[in-house]
Amino acid sequence: MSTPTAPPIRVLIVDDQMMVREGFSVLLNAMPGIEVVGEAVDGRQAIAQVAALRPDVVLMDIRMPELNGIEATREIVAADADAKVLVLTTFDLDEYVYQALRAGASGFLLKDASARQLADGVRVVAAGEALLAPTVTKRLINEFSKLAETPRSPALARVGDLTERETEVLVLIAQGRSNAEIASHLVVAESTIKTHVSRILVKLGLRDRTQAAVFAYEARLVTPS
Repeated sequence: MSTPTAPPIRVLIVDDQMMVREGFSVLLNAMPGIEVVGEAVDGRQAIAQVAALRPDVVLMDIRMPELNGIEATREIVAADADAKVLVLTTFDLDEYVYQALRAGASGFLLKDASARQLADGVRVVAAGEALLAPTVTKRLINEFSKLAETPRSPALARVGDLTERETEVLVLIAQGRSNAEIASHLVVAESTIKTHVSRILVKLGLRDRTQAAVFAYEARLVTPS
């Protein structure tokens, strides 16, 4: 008996430039297990398309007319806790991308990423992981968290609710380590780390590992260099 084929990852591309949308669409549709189900030219249209199409991943440009990618991301994740947004940018140290990560995006990619990097990024985010591994993401968070002179929300007051081990795990998340790497470092089972991560997100009212990393820097649990 043949193994059932997993359904393709459904992607919505949001960019105000037609050539960018078409280029990403061609690249992604050529990749196995990925299907582009729609496009949007601005943040307002993106919100409507997400509601209508229910894509697994939204590739979101930041700078767009009508409604920018930051506000669109914020509205999309507020309406659907399972929404996955992958931000697109033309350069890495972009404060707008940092704001989008704070708003709930699961990671970001440069627009000049290769087809393989683009597909891998979509798959990572669709699987519920944060696209935190690239050094550039850590550098982005490190750079712009320095601007947070004061706690960004009442959630920072809940740092004290974390256990010592949970705080240790949070710091390791902020360093870009995977669950397997954290488990190896702390000499515990990976399932234990998954439990810690889930509890951290619940206690701090955060969506995912990306927001946890941003939180750790802004709470000064990890010191910006």
